[in-house]
Amino acid sequence: MSRPPLPPFNEATARQKIRAAEDGWNSRDPEKVALAYSIDSQWRNRSEFIQGRDEIQAFLTAKWQREHQYRLIKELWACNDNRIAVRFAYEWHNETGQWFRSYGNENWAFDENGLMCQRIASINDVAIDQNQRKFHWQLGRRPDHHPGLSEQGL
Repeated sequence: MSRPPLPPFNEATARQKIRAAEDGWNSRDPEKVALAYSIDSQWRNRSEFIQGRDEIQAFLTAKWQREHQYRLIKELWACNDNRIAVRFAYEWHNETGQWFRSYGNENWAFDENGLMCQRIASINDVAIDQNQRKFHWQLGRRPDHHPGLSEQGL
C-alpha cells in the first residue's frame, strides 16, 4: 500500500502530507486514519506509548469518544528527507461542556511507501471559554478559506 506523497519530502510535498493528515483526523474516523500508519507504527502520544495499527485505531476511537466537537489545524514546522515536524492546535469539549484548545508538536517519520512509521507528539491542553473558540467550521474538513495557525496568531 502506498500513501503519496512519498519521501523524500520538500516543502510542497510536506504541506500536502500535512493537509492530508489534518483532513483525516478531522474526519474522526479511526479506521480510516489508522490506514495512514504502517502496520508496526510506533507512537508516543503525551505519556502513552502505542504500537501498531490496531492500537492506533483503539486509541483514536477512545480519543474521539471523549473529545467532542473536535476540530484540528496542522502546520509545517520543518521537513527533511523522510521526516516532517508539525505544530498543531485543536479545539474540543469534554462531557461536561468545558472547552479546551490543545497545542502541540509532532515529529513524523515515514517509510518508503509514505506510511508514517513513527509519531512523537507532545501536547498541552488549555481550558478556554466557549467565546474564546477560533475553529468554527462545520465538523469535518477545514475549509480552504479558514485561517491556519499563523494567520490566527496561534
